[in-house]
Amino acid sequence: MHDSVKEYYGKELESSTDLKTNACCTAVAPPLEIKNALKNVHPEVSDKYYGCGLTIPSEVEGLRILDLGSGSGRDCYIAAQLVGEAGEIVGVDMTQEQLDVANKHLEYHKEKFGYSKSNVEFVNGNIEKLDELGFAPESFDLIISNCVINLASNKDKVLSDAFKLLKPGGEMYFSDVYSDRRIPQELQKDQVLWGECLSGALYWNDFLNAARKAGFSDPRVAEDEPITIENEELEEKVGNIKFFSVTYRLFKIDGLEQYCEDYGQAVRYKGTLSTEKENLFLDDHHEFPKGKIMSVCGNTFRMLNDTRYNKHFDFFGDWSTHYGIYEGCGTDIPFASKSESNESVGGGCC
Repeated sequence: MHDSVKEYYGKELESSTDLKTNACCTAVAPPLEIKNALKNVHPEVSDKYYGCGLTIPSEVEGLRILDLGSGSGRDCYIAAQLVGEAGEIVGVDMTQEQLDVANKHLEYHKEKFGYSKSNVEFVNGNIEKLDELGFAPESFDLIISNCVINLASNKDKVLSDAFKLLKPGGEMYFSDVYSDRRIPQELQKDQVLWGECLSGALYWNDFLNAARKAGFSDPRVAEDEPITIENEELEEKVGNIKFFSVTYRLFKIDGLEQYCEDYGQAVRYKGTLSTEKENLFLDDHHEFPKGKIMSVCGNTFRMLNDTRYNKHFDFFGDWSTHYGIYEGCGTDIPFASKSESNESVGGGCC
């Protein structure tokens, strides 16, 4: 499928208006800092954006970030502003036409951002072969990706390599397309469905198993939206399969458990993040109001204590007593948008 993907994104699609479905479209409104950064991105770069979500979390100043499937470079150039001149962005893509657009505007963005030198680099490579691109193990603070991993044939390899490249306490924060069941082989051979990010979508439970196998013990959903396709011909092909655009957070932290275990711990957000002064959002089950002491499971405690968020919290409790599993930490499909209800679903805690 690699040649098919290159052909689809390099030659068939001239801009996002050529997409045949809404699978590769971002429905969620970006936060203010990303919206402002987007204004500085060259129009040609934005026109060739084919992402399905928001892929840059908070608290990224000074980080070294790897973008898997960076395309025309839109997310890289947004991230370049958020990390500041001291940070570094590396984008990897295998489609030369997309890389040509990204590299064409390096100087434009350096001047637009007021930097003395560019903090962005683009590498021609396959995200299924990250171990062949010369990156040192544990050399990135954050790995992002926007609606690209579904296009990979060996998704397990992508996740495994990403885990190895992250520093301890680092994070993989990415948006992609998921399905409520495994995609039949005949649909996986459909080049349009594959190019539109549908027939390569991972069944959500297979993804969770693959992420845990790679080392990401507790995947967290940050955002999720149903995909409606809005193309009668393709809707007929996929039948009753339901698709979701989902942003996941995967932390590389020693000691994370598969489920949300209760050790009687709590945290208090200091309100010190400039972009989230009143409430810090971690995932779809965890939002921390400034100054409020909140009970958390052991995994959430580690995600805040053992990562770049540590300085923004006060921590209470230890690991001396275990009180069992948090109620509701189950195995249902973890996307709130699976139904018309906005009620919480299994997979979270607290």
